[in-house]
Amino acid sequence: MQHQAQTSLAGAERAHHAVRELAARGTAAAIVLASGYTETGAEGARRQAELVEAAGGMRLLGPNTIGLVNVTDSIPLSASGALEMERFPAGGVGVVSQSGGILGALLSRAAARGVGLSKLVSTSNEADLDLADFIDYLADDPATQVIALYVESVRHPEKFRAAALKAAAAGKPVVAFKIGRSEAGARAAVSHTGAMAGADRMYDALFRQVGVIRAQEFSDLIDIPAALATGRVLKGRRIAVLTSTGGAGTLVSDSLGVSGFETPPPDAVTAERLRALQKGDHAALDRNPIDVTLAGLQPDLLRGAIRALLASPSYDAVTVIVGSSGLAMPHLMADAINDCLPESDKPVLAYVSPHAPEVAAVLNRSGVPAFSAPESCAVAFAAMLAARQRLPDDADAVPASSLVDTSDLPAGPLDEAAAKQLFARFGVPGVREREVANAAQADAAARELGGRVVLKILSSAITHKSDVGGVAVGVAPAEAGARLEVMREAVRHHTGEAPERFLVQEMVSGGVELILGMHRDALGTAILLGMGGVTAELFQDTTLRLLPPAGGLTHAEALDMIHCLKTWPLLDGYRGRPKADVGALADAIVAFSAMTAAMGARLAEAEINPLFVLPAGKGVRAADGVAVIAP
Repeated sequence: MQHQAQTSLAGAERAHHAVRELAARGTAAAIVLASGYTETGAEGARRQAELVEAAGGMRLLGPNTIGLVNVTDSIPLSASGALEMERFPAGGVGVVSQSGGILGALLSRAAARGVGLSKLVSTSNEADLDLADFIDYLADDPATQVIALYVESVRHPEKFRAAALKAAAAGKPVVAFKIGRSEAGARAAVSHTGAMAGADRMYDALFRQVGVIRAQEFSDLIDIPAALATGRVLKGRRIAVLTSTGGAGTLVSDSLGVSGFETPPPDAVTAERLRALQKGDHAALDRNPIDVTLAGLQPDLLRGAIRALLASPSYDAVTVIVGSSGLAMPHLMADAINDCLPESDKPVLAYVSPHAPEVAAVLNRSGVPAFSAPESCAVAFAAMLAARQRLPDDADAVPASSLVDTSDLPAGPLDEAAAKQLFARFGVPGVREREVANAAQADAAARELGGRVVLKILSSAITHKSDVGGVAVGVAPAEAGARLEVMREAVRHHTGEAPERFLVQEMVSGGVELILGMHRDALGTAILLGMGGVTAELFQDTTLRLLPPAGGLTHAEALDMIHCLKTWPLLDGYRGRPKADVGALADAIVAFSAMTAAMGARLAEAEINPLFVLPAGKGVRAADGVAVIAP
């Protein structure tokens, strides 16, 4: 008989001997609780490599883990006191944590809340099995409806992507709480993009694109899965708030409103059904929150009100507020709500207004997600909406172009003109411009271009030209030569060297300035779009999308990026402005992403700032650019 798993209590110095013996006996998997590996430094890393070598084909959980618990089948595989419980609450939420201590914290909180769990796994050092492996497993586990993750880092992004997409395809939402949101500082980069992307923004992009719902607060890592585990689908943003205490109803409805949900009053038919339940002027039944006095002491009244709201075409979900009147008999409240659930597939959540954890636990155990904070209702509903979003199909990715030859590009930073010529090769047009070296050439170029022009230094060493006096906007053609000499002196004053090359560009007007860039880190390669110009880093109105493994972004993904910007109204005719050429902007994003995918690691940095988006039908123009070619 093959041994399926073994818990090793040996120390780090001897654990590899036990692992080797287990592997020789044909054991399928081993859990290594011992610490003293990569978390301790170079010597620990050597010991961990020795451990992996000793395991051979045997799978390892850990080291430095507290193990796992199969709650569904009541099988604990752990020697840690963090997982000691009198009773494990069984349910549909699988939990995977890269921290053993946090796993215990989640278990204790879930048990106190009455939220049932299926499997709990501490992956810790992830010498072999990692987050992705257990997401993949739980996606196939019939006892698991929702997967909750405590994430320190994703060590294998492509594995994680595939596993998360598998879970999404299986209809199992993945909820992640990722620590490390407060970065000490962004990477110093030649482009603005590196500073604006940041590691945490990259995680946001990864999670968004594979359907992982990000928990913003630690408490959300229990609240959101508890709501999603019901399997109920939220089809809209209209929420009925049923309360017997006005203040709590206002708290919930206000929080819902801040989060973009609507709390409309009942339609005429529903209002009449509600009025028939309770006579007198002491009930507010024609507005929302719907205030049903003493509902906590009258289960039949509560049943009737919930049934009316679930049947109403005016609402997509119901929040029931449990006030003080419902504390004496929480089971009656839970039973009354539960009796109504089979009549509709709409979500029903509960907010327990007094501090009464035992009441919330009774509701949760009965299948009604119950929360102790009014904001949690909005968080849960938002997660339900997010769980319905369609994910992009990697098969639709724009193939990386192999038809564009870039073998002539030298290693190192390109000057602005060369960078824009690279972008143009892939289909992103630039502004009209001329390279000049002296005042006479500048005058001639300005006359040729016509109208006022932009004058810049041309240098591969100085990227942020404005900072050293290397940009002049709105220069009259007759003044171009004189302005060039003034600029040459200003730059020499700032840098100690006088520039020898300049650009004279047509001056673009009537467009919206955006920034389009790429950023690489351990998670992958992302395309960034945002408000451009010299204030790009100040306003931080940006959105990121990670490139899929198959190539560049699709046109639909490019349009989604555009619509995600706070400044989207500026492109859509805000206050009488002409509508911008959004289609051409989407084409430029797709072309830029295809270039990034095609060049791969050879393209170290690339950015267009500003990218002018002209009025509809007039296209886009790259007015400045940065590109760094890796050796």
